[in-house]
Amino acid sequence: MNLRKVFLVFALALSAVLPVSLSAQQMQPLPIDTAVRYGKLPNGLTYIVRHNANPQKRANYYIAQTVGSILEEENQAGLAHFLEHMAFNGTKNFPGKNLISFLERIGCRFGADLNAYTAFDETVYTIMDAPTQDINVVDSCLLIMHDWSNNITLDGKEIDEERGVIHEEWRTRDNGDMRAMTYTLEKAFPNNKYGKRMPIGMMEVVDNFPHEDLRAYYKKWYRPDQQCVIVVGDIDPDYVVKKLTEIFADIKAPENAAERYYVEVEDNEEPISIIATDPEVTSTRVQIMYKRDIMPREMKATVAGFMLNYLNRIASSIINERFMEMMMKPNAPFLQAGAYQGPYMTIAKTKDALNFIAIARENEVKKSLDALVAEIMRIKKFGFTAAEYDRARTNLIKSFENSYNERGKRTNGSYTEEYKSFFIDGGYIPGIETEYEMIKMMAPQLPLELVNNAIKEYISVDKNVVLTVTGPKKDGITYPTEAELTEMYKQATKQDVEAPKEEVSDTNLMERAPKGGKIAGVKKNQMYGATEVKLKNGVTVYLKTTDYKDDEVQLYAVKKGGSSLYGEKDALNVKVVNDVLDLGGLGKFDAIALQKALTGRSVDVSASVDLHEDKISGSSTVKDFETMMQLVYLTFTDMREDQDAYEAHKQRQVERIKSVKTNPLYSLRDTIAYVFYNNNPIIKPLNEEDYEKIDYKRVMQIARERYANANGMQFFFVGNIDEATMIPLIEKYIGALPSNKKQTPKTNEDKKLTLRKGKMDLFYKKDMDTPMAQIYDMIHAQMPYNLKNVLVMDALVAVLDQCYTASIREAEGGAYSVGVTGEVQFDPMNEAYILVNFPTDPARADEMNKLVYVELDNIANNGPKKEYLDKTLVNMRKSYEENLRKNAYWLYNLKRYYTRGADWAGIYLDTLNSITTTDLQNFVKEFMKQDNRLQVRLSSTKTEAEKAANQSAK
Repeated sequence: MNLRKVFLVFALALSAVLPVSLSAQQMQPLPIDTAVRYGKLPNGLTYIVRHNANPQKRANYYIAQTVGSILEEENQAGLAHFLEHMAFNGTKNFPGKNLISFLERIGCRFGADLNAYTAFDETVYTIMDAPTQDINVVDSCLLIMHDWSNNITLDGKEIDEERGVIHEEWRTRDNGDMRAMTYTLEKAFPNNKYGKRMPIGMMEVVDNFPHEDLRAYYKKWYRPDQQCVIVVGDIDPDYVVKKLTEIFADIKAPENAAERYYVEVEDNEEPISIIATDPEVTSTRVQIMYKRDIMPREMKATVAGFMLNYLNRIASSIINERFMEMMMKPNAPFLQAGAYQGPYMTIAKTKDALNFIAIARENEVKKSLDALVAEIMRIKKFGFTAAEYDRARTNLIKSFENSYNERGKRTNGSYTEEYKSFFIDGGYIPGIETEYEMIKMMAPQLPLELVNNAIKEYISVDKNVVLTVTGPKKDGITYPTEAELTEMYKQATKQDVEAPKEEVSDTNLMERAPKGGKIAGVKKNQMYGATEVKLKNGVTVYLKTTDYKDDEVQLYAVKKGGSSLYGEKDALNVKVVNDVLDLGGLGKFDAIALQKALTGRSVDVSASVDLHEDKISGSSTVKDFETMMQLVYLTFTDMREDQDAYEAHKQRQVERIKSVKTNPLYSLRDTIAYVFYNNNPIIKPLNEEDYEKIDYKRVMQIARERYANANGMQFFFVGNIDEATMIPLIEKYIGALPSNKKQTPKTNEDKKLTLRKGKMDLFYKKDMDTPMAQIYDMIHAQMPYNLKNVLVMDALVAVLDQCYTASIREAEGGAYSVGVTGEVQFDPMNEAYILVNFPTDPARADEMNKLVYVELDNIANNGPKKEYLDKTLVNMRKSYEENLRKNAYWLYNLKRYYTRGADWAGIYLDTLNSITTTDLQNFVKEFMKQDNRLQVRLSSTKTEAEKAANQSAK
C-alpha cells in the first residue's frame, strides 16, 4: 500500500479542519522541546541531554546506535550481538571487568541498571539510575559512553571466554516459539537479509569466528555518525554537553566510511502464506498482515505525522475493543484476538504493517481466520461507528491529559526511551505541553470519515498480504497447507458482513447514590503523617498526602479472611475466585459495558481473595477519585454474574492447559511449586477435569461472602490527596459499605503452605529439540519474619547473583544467566527459602549444579566476599532513597504498620547499615543446619554432542 497516498489525503483533510496557522505548518518539523539540549559534535555524534529530577540525584546514560545484525554478512552472523557482550568485558579506560565493578560500587546492578540489547537495526547500551552527587561519577559515566563508542578492547582471551556464555544464551532462547519465528522470518522476507539475520546469530559462527573479524566489524560500523549519547537526570545539561564534547574529541569521523544502508522490503502481488509448527510451541496463532510503505522520516517529524500517529492509535483501539467483546462470548471463534500497527514482522525499518492476530483452538485455524477476515471486511466496507470513534478519541485525549498532569514527575527512564526512539526511528519530541495542546485542538476537528478512509486504504485485501500460522506439532492436530491457507483467505474475503451496530453507552455507574455512612472520628497520626478516619460501619481509613505524583491516588484495603475459611468441597472453587470475580462486571454493566462506561476516566479497582486475607487495590487520578469510590462500593454490594463470560473464560483456560503440555518447560513450571510445597492441594495446578467440577455460581457466592461485611477492613490511600474533598466521598461510599459488627474478621491460620522438609531430588527426561537441562535448587529453613532477616535475605540474593555470575557464567561459561530468588515468609508460615534456577548443557548439569552448593557452602564456612556485600548494600541504600519518593512504598508501609504494628520505614536504614558479612554467614549456616534441600531437574534425552553426532550420521 502506498502510504504517500494516505498521507496526501490526510494532509488535505487537515488543511480543511485546522486553523490556518497550523495548516500552513503541518509539513514543517515540530520544534524540539526547549528543555532538551540537542546537537551534533564535529565527528558526527548526536547528543540529547535533559535535566530531570525524578528520581532525584540520579541519571540515565544511553548510547544508541543505528547498527545491528542486519549489516552482517553470512560469515558474520552473530557478531553484532557478540560485540554487545564484549562491551562489558574490557574497554580502554575500564579493562577487564572494571566497568561492571565500578558501576556496581556506586550502586548500579549488572542486568538491572547496567544492560544492553542488539536488534536487527539498532544496538543500545544503558546505564540506569547512576548517582549524580559526585561529579566524578558523571564524568566516569560519560567516559564509559566514550569507550563504548570507539574503544571496546576486544581482547582475544575475553572473546574466547564469552563464546560459551553466548552459546548458553542461545540455548535459553532457542525454544519452540523462537524456531517458529526464525522459519517464519525466512518465508516472510524471501531472498532478503531480514529473513536470515536473527541477532543471536549462528552458533557455528559464534563458536569459531577469528578475533579479527569482530574487530573489523566494530571498526566498520560502530562510529560516531551512527551513534547518539542520551543523558537524562539530575545533572547540569551545560556541564554534560561541555564534558561530552571534551571526552569525545579524540574520536574522529572515519574517512571513506561504509554507507549505512537500509534493507528494502519487497511488495508482493499475491498473498504470502506461511505455516510454522514445532513440538514445543504452546498455542496456535493466526496472523494477517497488510504491508505498507513506512512514513518518510521527514514527514514523521511534522504536525501531519503527529496526527497520522493519532489516527493509527485510534484505529487499533477500536479494533481491539471489538475483539475483546467477541472474546467474552462462549464458543467465540478464537481464544484471544487483537490488532496493532508497526514495523512489518516487528523488525523491518523500511515497511510497516497493519496486523490482525488470533489465538485459535486446536484444529480451528479456518474458524479463527474467517472471523478475523470478517472483521477486516466489515472495517473495509463500513469503517467505524461514531460511538466507537468518540470513545477511542476520548480515551486518547485522556491519556495525553494524564501525561500532561504528571509532566513534572516524569521519570528519567521515560525520557531516555522516548529520545532513543527519536534518534533511531525519527519522529518528534516537542514536549508534552505542545503535544497536549495539539491533541486538544486537532482531535475534535478530525472527522470520523477521515479515520475511516485511512483505515480502509490500509487494508489492501489482495496486494501486500501476508498470512502466518504457527502452532504445536503433535498428533491429532492438522494444519492447512500454505496454498490452502491462501485459498481460505481469498474465500473469506468474499463473505457477506453486516454493518456494526451503533450503540449508546450509559456512563452513569450508579442509578442512585448510597445514603452514606457516618464518621466516628478523625485524628492525625504522627506515624508516617497519616490521617486516620474511623467510620461507624467498622471500617478504618488512613490517608497520607504526598507530592511524588501530581495526579495519582493509590488504594489498598485489607482484612482477615481469605480462602482458608472454606472446606474441601470448595477446594476447586476458591482457586478460581480471583480469575472470575470480575468477569461479569458490576451493577448494571457487564464487563465490556463497564469499560465503555469508564471512557475518559483513569481509574482501576480490583478485588482479590488470598489464603488469609481479602483485599482491594486500585488507583485513580485526582479527578476520578469519586469513580474509584463508586467502583469500590459496587464491588462490595453488586458483583455481577455472567454465565456466558465465564463459559468463554473456562474454554480459554482449558485450551491453555491442553496447549502448554507440548512444552516441557511450561509443564515443569506448573508442577514445581506443587512439589516444593509437599503436594499441598492448595497449590496444585488445575487440570481440564477440574474445570468441569467448578461451580461458577458457588464461586461468585464465595466472592460476595468475602465482601459482604466491611467491618474491620482497613483502607489506605496515598497520593495527591485533598482531604477536604476526599474524606466526604470516603464517608459517602466507604462509610455506606455493608457491615455486621457482630462478625469479627477471622482467618484459618491452620491452613497454610509449608515447604517439604528434608531432601528430595526429582529428575525428568523429555525429548527437546534444543538439548537443555533446566535446574531448580531450593533450600529452606524456619526463620522468624522480621526486618533484619528480610534485609539479610535481600542482600544474600544479590551476593549469590554475583557469585554465580562469576563462577557459573563467567568462569565456566555454563549458563547465560542464573536466577536467584529468596523470601522470608510472614506468619503463619515463618519460613525462608532460596531458589536457584538456570538452564545449561545436559552434559554439564551435574558439574554446574555442584557449583550452586559450592558457593553456599563457601558463604556458610567463610562468609561472603566483602566486595560483593559492599556493592550490594550501596545498591540497597540507593533503592531505599528512590523508594522514599514512591507512593507504592508508603502504601505498603502504612499497611504493614497498621495491620502488623511493624514500623519498618523508621528503622530501615539503621538495620540495613548494621548488616555484616557475619550476618550473611550465620544466615546461610542456619539453612545448612536445617538441611532442607530440594532439587527438580528436567533434562533433554540427548546432549548437544549426541544430537550433533546423530545429525552428522544422517
